[in-house]
Amino acid sequence: MIFTLEKRDESSQARAGVVVTDHGEIQTPVFMPVGTLGNVKGVFFSTLKEDTKAQIILGNTYHLYLRPGTNIIGEAGGLHKFIGWDKPILADSGGYQVFSLAAIRKLRPEGVEFRSHIDGSKHIFTPENVIDTQRILGNDIMMPLDECTPYPCDYEYAKKSMHLTHDWLKRGIEHVKNTKVLYGHAQTLFPIVQGSVFKDLRKESAKFMTDCDTDGIAIGGLSVGEPPEMMYDMIEIVNDILPVEKPRYLMGVGTPANLIEGISRGIDMFDCVMPTRNGRNGMLFTSEGIINIKNKKWENDFSPIDLNGSSFVDREYSKAFLRHAFVSGEMIGPVIASVHNLRFYVELMETTRQKILEGKFSEWKNEILPRLENRL
Repeated sequence: MIFTLEKRDESSQARAGVVVTDHGEIQTPVFMPVGTLGNVKGVFFSTLKEDTKAQIILGNTYHLYLRPGTNIIGEAGGLHKFIGWDKPILADSGGYQVFSLAAIRKLRPEGVEFRSHIDGSKHIFTPENVIDTQRILGNDIMMPLDECTPYPCDYEYAKKSMHLTHDWLKRGIEHVKNTKVLYGHAQTLFPIVQGSVFKDLRKESAKFMTDCDTDGIAIGGLSVGEPPEMMYDMIEIVNDILPVEKPRYLMGVGTPANLIEGISRGIDMFDCVMPTRNGRNGMLFTSEGIINIKNKKWENDFSPIDLNGSSFVDREYSKAFLRHAFVSGEMIGPVIASVHNLRFYVELMETTRQKILEGKFSEWKNEILPRLENRL
């Protein structure tokens, strides 16, 4: 994987760059739609490519390991072939899901033992076998096993958890060196900075990850309930240490405003379920603000979903029809909302990138943020 930094904003830490993988280029800043089970819920891959213009999607090691299982995906020739997606894929190691979904779990230095949230069956994840699973998946960007601490948590717990994540990373890196790719395309590993909301721990973890000299670095353990300003403080602390010449991925974040604030602090890559999850529940992100399409106020509003939107659903459907679809329980409602939100997020990143390249990011940020947070 190669990362080229094209432009840095003069009045902030915002950057524009290009990540090159064997499955194609990724222009940054970039938003990555989440396809937990290999598919972005309710959206055809043709729509992802042609209308939302997604450059890369996510899968999840925990979920795909449990269902359909590595045997099926391996027989298919990897996740790209199994799902029919020929662009880059990033897969989370499943550490977060183990700690948030597993009914019973036991944390040990060698790994984490857990019971499936599906059928209660017992499994163990180690730093080594999550790499083995991702070798079978064939995702372009792999994530190591880590522990994502909850918020709030006490200092000693966060410190112990961070050191465990560091120990697991060393084992994961060694296992990457000792294993081979299975499908002829390169895979790279992004370590994950942890440390909760404690400045000294975040600095220590960022330094540790930098010294590992990987192709990119992720920041985890944020957007888990802490106030947004606290998250922004942690991003600034970490990015002051992370190498400028490598891409930075902020995991699981967030609202459109979160993305713009993260970019202004030096983040290049984002993922979040919010566009699709919120869309399925009737929340739309638009160029003028946030809409709850179920509200009666949209009942006879025959204007497009977003006057400034570039998705085909913005051109073809009105607010009134979309509200009707939701209140009637029609399947098309959540699909339209998901496609709209995904395109909005991707287009927001495209515009942000252009403003950085033009040297107009900071001025544009001050103009766009109030609209992004406006409730219509």
